Amino acid sequence: MGEEQWTVLKVIQWTAAHFQKKELENPRLEAEVLLAHLLGIDRMGLYLNYDRPLTDHERQIYREMIQRRKGGEPLAYIVGAKEFWSLRFLVSSECLIPRPETEHLVEETVRIAQGMPSPPRVLEIGFGCGAVAIALAKELPGAEIVATDISVGALALAQANAAAHQVGGGIRLVLGDLFPGGEPPGERGFGIICSNPPYIPTAEILKLAPEVRDYEPLTALDGGEDGLRFFRQIADGAPGFLLKHGWLIMEMGKGQDEAVTEILQQRGFAQIGLTPDYAGITRVIRAQWPGP
Repeated sequence: MGEEQWTVLKVIQWTAAHFQKKELENPRLEAEVLLAHLLGIDRMGLYLNYDRPLTDHERQIYREMIQRRKGGEPLAYIVGAKEFWSLRFLVSSECLIPRPETEHLVEETVRIAQGMPSPPRVLEIGFGCGAVAIALAKELPGAEIVATDISVGALALAQANAAAHQVGGGIRLVLGDLFPGGEPPGERGFGIICSNPPYIPTAEILKLAPEVRDYEPLTALDGGEDGLRFFRQIADGAPGFLLKHGWLIMEMGKGQDEAVTEILQQRGFAQIGLTPDYAGITRVIRAQWPGP
C-alpha cells in the first residue's frame, strides 16, 4: 500500500486481490473480516463507510494483520473469534477453531435430548473454546451440562465464552482428561455423552494444511497411530458414566465410520446410527448403552 489516500473500499479491493494471488479460499470475505475487526465494526458497517480513509496507524496495523494471514495464521486466531451455531466465540491458539461440520454433533445431540422425557444430564468431552457445550445450553434449557478438557488455556476461553453468552449457570466446566473425576454412577449418570475427539492419524498430521498443522493445538488433532485412540478410550469409559439406555454421540473423520462402529459394537453398544455432513461424509455416530 503506497502513500495515496486509502479508503475502506480501496483497502478491501487491494487486499482481496492480494489474497487471491496467494490463493486464499475466500479473499474478499477475509479482507472484510480483518478490516471490520480492525475498525471495531461489523461487515455492514464497512459498506456504510466505503469512503472513510484509514489513518496511518490503522494502515500499519492492517499491514501486520495481512502479513500474519499471508504467513498462514488462521483468520480466526488473528481476529480472536469464530462464529459457530450462529454464536460468536472467542478463540485462541489454546483451542481448536470450531468447524461447521461440528454443528452436526450439536444437531444430533439436541435431537436425541429433545426426544427424552425430561432434560438430560449431558457430558461433553473436550470442550475447547466451549462452542458445543454453550450451543447445547442454548438449545436445551433445563439440561445440566458438564464439559471436560485437559487444557488450562481452553478452560479460561470457555469460561469467558460461557459468561458472554450468559449460560455459565447451566454448564460446569471441568479441567481433566476425558471423564470428570468424582462423578457418581447410577442415578446421577448422564443421559448423553458427546464428543468431537482428536481423530487424525499421527502420520497424517504433517499432510494437513499449514494453517492447521502449524497453528492449531496438536493435542486437539492427533488421534494416535490409526486415529482411533480416543474413540476406544471414550467407548471404554462411557458405560461407567451413562445411564441405562443413555446415548454416546461422537464426531468422526472421513472413512472412520466402519472402524468406530466396530469399536462400539465390541463394547456392547446398540442402536448404532450414522449421520452424514453436507458434503455426504459420514460425520457423526450415535450409539445407545443398553446397560450392564
